[in-house]
Amino acid sequence: MPETALPVEYLFTMKATLGPATRIPGGPQGSRAIVAVTGGAFEGPKLSGAVAPVGGDWVTLRSDGSYKLDVRATLVTDDGAAIYISYNGIGVPKDGRTPLRTAPLFETADPRYAWLNNVQAVGLGFSGRGEVQYDIYALSV
Repeated sequence: MPETALPVEYLFTMKATLGPATRIPGGPQGSRAIVAVTGGAFEGPKLSGAVAPVGGDWVTLRSDGSYKLDVRATLVTDDGAAIYISYNGIGVPKDGRTPLRTAPLFETADPRYAWLNNVQAVGLGFSGRGEVQYDIYALSV
């Protein structure tokens, strides 16, 4: 029988600021918006720090009004570790907000955070007015 509740561990809340979108309307895969990640912060019980002002979101604007996210960014912990975060996800505009559901993966060479290399995470968040915010959870195994 399938599980009806997923076992998760809260990792952190991330708020990222975004630059203006570069739009590519009507491309062969759909309309695109490329949005730069310009900074931000993340904080949780095991790690916290800054969202580096490098990275971006290569958004596909789908015909039903939803968004397909393709995000790559860099987190820098308060103790100096660099962590690459990438995720795909879906955003569906609703009532003036856009709830977002994502599946983050992490990469780091820092031994203090190497445990993140084996984490499949889920992110629950929203976007609006030049920023995104997510609560990020690790799926337990």
